[in-house]
Amino acid sequence: MNQVIFQYTRELKNKSRDLRRKQTEAERFLWERLRNRQILGCKFYRQFPLGNYILDFYCLEKKLAIELDGSQHLVNNQVLYDQKRKDYLLKYGVKILRFLDNEVFQNTDGVLQTVYDNLKS
Repeated sequence: MNQVIFQYTRELKNKSRDLRRKQTEAERFLWERLRNRQILGCKFYRQFPLGNYILDFYCLEKKLAIELDGSQHLVNNQVLYDQKRKDYLLKYGVKILRFLDNEVFQNTDGVLQTVYDNLKS
């Protein structure tokens, strides 16, 4: 199987480190449920640089990205950016699951079940 090697800049790597230090409450909450291979033994990374983008959570083995969206993702400019980003990642076989921040808190079991189902398939 051919694996694509993504190049990224030092600035992007530094930004991903900074984002890990400044996680949102929703990211912290979900990370506690994804870390240490808790779901099907799959390893997730936080704020993972991939190409020109940084993914909130990424399972390299399954090519599964999880994005948590606050209300700013509902604005037209952000919707267009997110679609462009999604199209780019899909070209490389990366599947993206998107959840609203409040969904992580209000429907934790449903979010984790969706992640589980996508990792299993």
